[in-house]
Amino acid sequence: MTGQDGGCHFSDIAAPLSYGEQLTLEEAPLSDFVAGRHVLPQPDLRTPVSTAMDVHEQDSAFSPIGPVPPPPGAPNVVVVLVDDLGFGTSSAFGGPCEMPTADRLAADGLRYTRFHVTALCSPTRQALLTGRNHHSVGMGGTTEMATAAPGYNGFRPRSAATLAQILQGNGYSTAAFGKWHQTPPREISAVGPFDRWPTGEGFDTFYGFMGAEMNHWYPQLYQGTTPVEPDRRPEDGYHLTEDLVDHAVDWVRTQRTLTPDRPFFTYLALGASHAPLHVAHEWQEKYEGRFDHGWDRQRELTLEQQKELGVVPPGTELAAWAEGVPRWDELSDTQRRLTARFMETFAGFTEHADAQVGRFVDVLAELGELDNTVFLYILGDNGASGEGGIEGTVVEHRLGHGVVDDPEEMIGHLDEIGGPKSYPIAPAGWALALNTPYQWTKQVASHLGGTRDGMILHWPQGAPERGGLRHQFTHVIDVLPTVLDCAGIPQPHSVDGVAQQPVEGTSMHATLTDADAPERHRTQYFEMCGNRGIYHDGWMAVTRHGVPWEMVPDKDRPFADDVWELYDLTTDWSQAHDLAAQHPQKLRRLQDLFLIEAAKHQVFPLDDRVTERENPAVAGRINLLGDRTSVTYRGGMRRFTEETTPNVKNRSHSITADIETPEPDARGVLIAQGGRFGGWTLYVKDGRPAYEYNWFDLHRYRIEAALPLSPGRHEVRLEFGYDGGGLGKGGAVTLTVDGKEQATGRVEQTIPYYFSFDETLNVGVDLGTPVSEEYAVIDNEFTGTVHTVRIDLEGPAGHEQDYEGGLHRRVMGAQ
Repeated sequence: MTGQDGGCHFSDIAAPLSYGEQLTLEEAPLSDFVAGRHVLPQPDLRTPVSTAMDVHEQDSAFSPIGPVPPPPGAPNVVVVLVDDLGFGTSSAFGGPCEMPTADRLAADGLRYTRFHVTALCSPTRQALLTGRNHHSVGMGGTTEMATAAPGYNGFRPRSAATLAQILQGNGYSTAAFGKWHQTPPREISAVGPFDRWPTGEGFDTFYGFMGAEMNHWYPQLYQGTTPVEPDRRPEDGYHLTEDLVDHAVDWVRTQRTLTPDRPFFTYLALGASHAPLHVAHEWQEKYEGRFDHGWDRQRELTLEQQKELGVVPPGTELAAWAEGVPRWDELSDTQRRLTARFMETFAGFTEHADAQVGRFVDVLAELGELDNTVFLYILGDNGASGEGGIEGTVVEHRLGHGVVDDPEEMIGHLDEIGGPKSYPIAPAGWALALNTPYQWTKQVASHLGGTRDGMILHWPQGAPERGGLRHQFTHVIDVLPTVLDCAGIPQPHSVDGVAQQPVEGTSMHATLTDADAPERHRTQYFEMCGNRGIYHDGWMAVTRHGVPWEMVPDKDRPFADDVWELYDLTTDWSQAHDLAAQHPQKLRRLQDLFLIEAAKHQVFPLDDRVTERENPAVAGRINLLGDRTSVTYRGGMRRFTEETTPNVKNRSHSITADIETPEPDARGVLIAQGGRFGGWTLYVKDGRPAYEYNWFDLHRYRIEAALPLSPGRHEVRLEFGYDGGGLGKGGAVTLTVDGKEQATGRVEQTIPYYFSFDETLNVGVDLGTPVSEEYAVIDNEFTGTVHTVRIDLEGPAGHEQDYEGGLHRRVMGAQ
């Protein structure tokens, strides 16, 4: 049905096509490509037989080997993915965060109002780049949460080639910048293997970070597979988002200079606006006072603007407020002041990121490439994050372990929020507001607040309508087939000799020029952390299993007890009215359909663990070091991620450093793991060896040798005797020099699951942020020589029972 304006009505939902069916697109000429582009890389041509022994007597010239030809007229492709936004975040979709670049591209392109993602980082990225559902390609959770189960193992099968591999095999230059988060953690090391790194998955160039998040002031990055650190610091004006876009700009300018006849694919995946919320004060200051009205009023303002823009129907209602999250008027004055600052920081961080995207867009225009670039601006890989809990936090990792900050203590750090001494994430109330008009947040795949994000497609040469709206149901797995259709490239049958499993996405190509194009993506399952749902022909059945801010969930919560809800999305845009009681048969049919789809795509067995899975021993995945209990590092070794080092958590261990000091006042780090917000370090200050355990930047346990080191060679040893009795317990520490006891003390509590997602273990220096405040940031190399450092694990590791997070786990509804 079409409206008087010829556009697609919000109620136009279904079309009689099967799930996964592809659009028909007239193929570009393929005669110049062996195997018609269905086999990648292009098979080798059989060389002609030589007709002469002497080159001067050769009758016919040989053909030189040239580059792979792209399809005639193939456009450039740019995919920009912003992290942890929600549908109601960007000004382009009615939100409070000003995003002029998104507004500009939307005004000249198309806004997709029913675009869906998977509810979590790695799964959305894997689905985006493969065109398959996340469990189908082993990414049922983040890479750090991988288990041994097929749908959750974190390994992309070679039968699911990436968009970059396909475009690269068809003559495109390819580059990725920013967040990757798709490589198994145990493979992120100097020895690889590198086939699941960006440069092994189809990208010629990569500059960015490999994990879930990164400190935007002191990042630890990779150029290709080589570890690099920026040569500037915050005091020099450095910021990661600007650095990523600088590299993207340099690359695309160079590509157009050297190979102007080749189209390019740029994948720009920003760390913003994922925690940590890091941005310069002037961007934060711009929003000062704008959120003093609170999150309840912000939802109302956003919905009004969304209706005015037409990105939701006029009759859309605000969905139910999440249970346990306080209303704004229930907060104390301190909490309001604090949470408003969190939101000001988030908004500034988001606008700053959009401004950097704008610089890249300007360069494309300057080069004359913008109109012939399929530019997809995806405003979120999931909904806005509720992982900041009820209060928010100035150090995100605390909440990941069930440690909740006290607002009365946090307010003392108000002016640090967003700066280098903070690692903040905003409270869940703002996440709910940023997901307006939908329910719930990131992780909650059952409800649209976790899975529906704005998407803008800009391609004047192929989608000439300006300011258009598209209301068809679409999903992130639809991006790959859409791009291939735009480029005139068929889906390959074989890549690198491996037969390809079917692409599960459905092309959106017809919608580029037809607002009334039938909806072709008719069925889609959703699942994340046990939260699950099923969409089919306008109806959606869902069941929420957990709460995002309970990162260590209640173990006594059977999936069979979850309550299912039913929504008619043709009349109820925002899941505001549960119809389960009125239509029990419809609900039962959709529940059965979920079981079918889940079995088909490797969703079972369901797994609701979050933080626990980030410990390999708990998750049951292979640890790079296996059963080794002793590892010796040599001086100068750096950048070991947490899953490529001995796991010293929850067990007794020792650290033995063989060092040489040329002077009596030696100083600097011998070995350190983690950073300012959690970790441990063995170092020398004023000639005296010392050890410090940093518990989430809340408590620092430090011991120091009684005597300074004399010049010469020494053995410095730290022994940690774990108390046992579960996870996160304390222990006795003893520091010896050359076999003689120099200091003893206690660490009252330890970090049980992970120290950090962005910091590393380094020998002879503490890179990134410093574990201890007793030495300088970065400029803390040991002034002597570190010959070796050996870590020995002793005794059994602690087990999961009776870990309670060290402080209190609290839902505000209990206040």
